[in-house]
Amino acid sequence: MKRRNFLFTAVSGLLGAGIGAGAVLSTRRGEDLSAPMVASGKRELTMVMTWPKNFPGLGTGAERLADSITAATDGRLTVKLYGAGELVPALESFDAVSQGTADMMHAASYYWVGKSPGFAFFTAVPFGFTAPEANAWLYWGGGQELWDSIAGDFNIKSLPAGNTGVQMGGWFRKEMRTLEDFKGIKMRIPGLAGAVLNNIGGSAVTIPGGEIFNSLQSGTIDATEWVGPWNDRAMGFYKVAKFYYYPGFHEPGSTLECAFNLDTWNSFSASDQALLKGLCAAENANMYAEYMAKNSSALDSLIKDEGVQLRRFSSDIFSGLHKAWTTVLDEKVMSSGDAKAQKIAESYLSFRDEVVGWTKLSEQAYTDERAKVLDLS
Repeated sequence: MKRRNFLFTAVSGLLGAGIGAGAVLSTRRGEDLSAPMVASGKRELTMVMTWPKNFPGLGTGAERLADSITAATDGRLTVKLYGAGELVPALESFDAVSQGTADMMHAASYYWVGKSPGFAFFTAVPFGFTAPEANAWLYWGGGQELWDSIAGDFNIKSLPAGNTGVQMGGWFRKEMRTLEDFKGIKMRIPGLAGAVLNNIGGSAVTIPGGEIFNSLQSGTIDATEWVGPWNDRAMGFYKVAKFYYYPGFHEPGSTLECAFNLDTWNSFSASDQALLKGLCAAENANMYAEYMAKNSSALDSLIKDEGVQLRRFSSDIFSGLHKAWTTVLDEKVMSSGDAKAQKIAESYLSFRDEVVGWTKLSEQAYTDERAKVLDLS
């Protein structure tokens, strides 16, 4: 497909998905292994990931983005994809891109809270944005500019490039009836949500996706969150933990990133930058749609075929988690002395408080009433 036709199709699809044209459009430095220049003018970009290659949704979404870059440039730009651990360990992807060992990565920004707590807000934070709300902030509420500022300090340019939607609360070996049941629990839960678990007496562990099942099976951890039914079924968590809780307080709409080494990004023409922004925005919408399409049947299979017991966190548990979150937010962000993280949090929370009213009046009100008339409540 010719580049012009491909870009027209991608942008048209975005507009149809409800992402405004202003969101659609905006890559390279000196030579090393990360992106050799070829006499023909073709260029190979190296992408590392924090997920296994070919993993449903996360890995395949990154592959889809890589393929679309090749197609949109008629092969002038190609992307060599490395799964977690193939070129660098999953959680070393940030440093690899920052330092130029790799040109780009597909990852979740909240893995980088050790660099600054501000990074968490560009994936998800407890009691934060749903996917549509996150897009509204990033594309129209100043979020992308704040992301550019903090990522730029580490020689990185990040763009939204996927969303998993509302995540499940996690897999547990025992029922979680009260907030007290979290005490002593070792749970895989990254970002600032991990600090919430620590605050209520649990012990948070950050490990990459490829290591979760073995850790749960061996007893290194007692519980884990991951994504949702489609991904969780593929990971096999139901084989060692039968209680599946919802909703996830920690990730109500998890944005994924395609992040470029900033020198790589700046070496691209304005035209290529615009094209890459459009392709990332297209994958941002496409991945969210894919999760919406596939989670329901996967959940049905988990319950009917695998004997999973679906449980809902009580309102008392949610209230206690929110109280802990307010403490974590103050200690880890607002009182951290990290001025950029504080600015990001202020923008994020202000926009959330604005948009939540419309969400309640529109999507929430409609889905609540639809559930009643369809007898799904």
